[in-house]
Amino acid sequence: MTNEYNASQIQILEGLEAVRKRPSMYIGSTSSRGLHHLVYEIVDNSIDEALAGYCDEIKVVVNSDNSVTVSDNGRGIPVENHPKVNKPALEVVLTMLHAGGKFGGNGYKVSGGLHGVGASVVNALSEWLEVKIHLDGKIHYQKYERGKPLTEIEVIGTTTKTGTIISFKPDHLIFEEIKFETDILVHRLRELSFLNKGLKIELRNDISGEEHVFLHNGGINDFVQYLNKNKDVLHSKPIYISQEKEGTQIEVSIQYNDGYSENLYSFANNINTTEGGMHEYGFKSALTRVVNDYAKKNNLLKENENNLSGEDIREGLTAIISVKLIDPQFEGQTKTKLGNSEVRGITEGIVNDGMSTFLEENPAVAKKIVEKSLHAARAREAARKARELTRRKSALESTTLPGKLADCSVKDPAMSELYIVEGNSAGGSAKQGRDRRFQAILPLRGKILNVEKARLDRVLANEEIRSMITAIGTGIDNDFDVSKARYHKIIIMTDADVDGAHIRTLLLTFFYRYFKPLLENGYIYIAQPPLYKIKKGKEEQYAYHDYEMEEIAAKFGKGNYSIQRYKGLGEMNADQLWDTTMNPESRTVLRVSMEEAMKADEIFTILMGDKVEPRRLFIQTHAKEVRNLDI
Repeated sequence: MTNEYNASQIQILEGLEAVRKRPSMYIGSTSSRGLHHLVYEIVDNSIDEALAGYCDEIKVVVNSDNSVTVSDNGRGIPVENHPKVNKPALEVVLTMLHAGGKFGGNGYKVSGGLHGVGASVVNALSEWLEVKIHLDGKIHYQKYERGKPLTEIEVIGTTTKTGTIISFKPDHLIFEEIKFETDILVHRLRELSFLNKGLKIELRNDISGEEHVFLHNGGINDFVQYLNKNKDVLHSKPIYISQEKEGTQIEVSIQYNDGYSENLYSFANNINTTEGGMHEYGFKSALTRVVNDYAKKNNLLKENENNLSGEDIREGLTAIISVKLIDPQFEGQTKTKLGNSEVRGITEGIVNDGMSTFLEENPAVAKKIVEKSLHAARAREAARKARELTRRKSALESTTLPGKLADCSVKDPAMSELYIVEGNSAGGSAKQGRDRRFQAILPLRGKILNVEKARLDRVLANEEIRSMITAIGTGIDNDFDVSKARYHKIIIMTDADVDGAHIRTLLLTFFYRYFKPLLENGYIYIAQPPLYKIKKGKEEQYAYHDYEMEEIAAKFGKGNYSIQRYKGLGEMNADQLWDTTMNPESRTVLRVSMEEAMKADEIFTILMGDKVEPRRLFIQTHAKEVRNLDI
């Protein structure tokens, strides 16, 4: 490995003009998501140094003025003049889009980052940016303002270290709000520490006082065990497969739990490939073939029996696939699908060999995996029969059945809303108060099945769930097709009490496990009914929070007024429900996002799974955040 990293390796592709005009093209948005993306871009440059073998420590500090400092102990960005433009390489990296050591294959063999736009985009969108380079025994310094250098590079001291320190203050003219959330940063930094074995990442927030240190010498094995920490696993040690072939490094870690969900996360050069791609195809194909071959060879699956399907074998699977390659090609709607066709064959071959060897050497674990897959196959067949019931819409539309759908007259899904309502009394008010043209109502009787603890056959045997599947129209499981959704707004409307919160959690768990594309497309919402009605004489006002109630009460003064605390939607008549909760002109609905799928999976497992201890710890940790406690 050569230690050479100089200005000639910085390749320039184009200028930086449009970044400030169209920031969302480069960082996704100017909301919280885009703001945090700035940190990731700078961290990714440090990660590239770690991937190349020159950096083992990265520090991220949210400073008291809402600026951020990212430092590493890598080689330091080169400061000598670039041969093509006769400017310092550091200035080229910070002022020219697509300029960096990750182009051309000389500076970095393998690179993370998102397409090389990182440092220059952060610089362009920052009120100011300061950089200190520890290199060749000197500390080099330069400051920028909104992407333009304020000073030349100057030497401000001597050093025995090497590395890069970048501090930046996001521009208030660009971003809606400059507030860094520790939880959001923790999620990504922890993920990076798992994916880069032995790399220490420190995070400190000087505003909140929080500090975190991430160091995972077990790499993605630690990652899988972290994801399974609240689950009962079938084997204590993950199955680990790692090999480099044709310049591509493949790493896979697998651990089964006794649950029914598949949790497969794939990465290419540290980028979460949420849309999958060639590495996932190769992994799935190899796993399916190897388990079936082992089952047949060892008479666990009879010769005349059908092969186990991929989904049977992946039931209860938690797996991380991490590939590191020289020239990743990203495709898909959000550029998070790996398109390199050669990676499929490489992954398939490596997983095939590694998994075959493991099963032969660990027959007890192999038997558990096959038996679980066989149970899943039997349940799938039962589910196939149950699924036939959900295809017959006439069963739902029958007026003799309770809890029926009151559909809307508009047939355009983009204009249609479905309110899923708790109980018949609230359903009655909702049906009377709605706008029949575009609002449909589906009342549910009681609490639906907890799908976290049930296989698909039991899920489909639940009448309320079948009603929802048929009403929504997408089908479920293998039949699922998001384009067939009959409503593009599905609004969960439950009471503002403990039972209502429980029903909401059950419904969200169901949507997350079985209707995830509805969440990904932003079709799922939560209604926000008022908590209070404050009345003085003929004047009535509604409050959605305690502080609103107190403000209204203070405004009414000492006169006679009454405060009604709504425990249930059924306490409202139809026009009140319309005015406060269903009228698009005046209502508030919260869209449920899929920003952190791993975090969501963890919370659903804690709240709805079998283990009591994680749930007790969760309640103790978050008890102080409770605002309304119904005892």
